[in-house]
Amino acid sequence: MKHLAAYLLLGLGGNTSPSAKDIKGVLDSVGIEADEDRLKQLLSELKGKDIQQLISEGTSKLASVPSGGGGGGGAAPTAAAAGGGGAAAPAEEKPPEPEEESDEDMGFGLFE
Repeated sequence: MKHLAAYLLLGLGGNTSPSAKDIKGVLDSVGIEADEDRLKQLLSELKGKDIQQLISEGTSKLASVPSGGGGGGGAAPTAAAAGGGGAAAPAEEKPPEPEEESDEDMGFGLFE
């Protein structure tokens, strides 16, 4: 991913056909070491292709991918999850938590 990001940054800068040396230069400038194998693979896959066309094709493919959840079923009751068997135990009622006192002033101001 870092190699592709460097490739795209070079493309935005006007270099329409970045070389391995160009990509290594970008990655080195931010302290990242380039992986030779991945870099060669990236360049071989992008050789002779228009990056803008690839991006637009990828965007149209992503548009057809479902990205929303349909909601899901509700949570199963505890007794059913435990295998049933007997009546459900009554829920314990927790006592109300005491309100916390405000630490807003404490008698002095921070910047006074």
